[in-house]
Amino acid sequence: MNEKGKKVIDYKLNQLSYSRFRNHFHLKEKDIQYCMDKGLDKIEQHAQDFVKTRLSSWNIINDGKQTPMRGHPVFIAQHATATCCRGCLYKWHRIEQNKELNVKEQKFIVALIMEWIKQEIKNYNDLRKKL
Repeated sequence: MNEKGKKVIDYKLNQLSYSRFRNHFHLKEKDIQYCMDKGLDKIEQHAQDFVKTRLSSWNIINDGKQTPMRGHPVFIAQHATATCCRGCLYKWHRIEQNKELNVKEQKFIVALIMEWIKQEIKNYNDLRKKL
């Protein structure tokens, strides 16, 4: 990711941190262990797959209900980053609802999810060091 892309991701994560709802999502120890066991490359592949299969269509019949609240670290990250449904994508990121997501939009969503996951892992590890 280039420097401009990194700044956009950081800006978006900062904005989301002010949302009471979005800010209450965090990875649990088992989610972090899952990420470590699988590796971040595999988690990123999962994120790409979930974005492509659950979000990229222009017409999602169950929009707003397609992303579970638990069960996979990417699902939790999607809620934390407002990338869980097309409604949230529009409200928070101004990605139009009634069109197919293009490759650039999908890459942005995955990058946002992955940066949030990396920050969660870092925060968890920092906390463990203090204990």
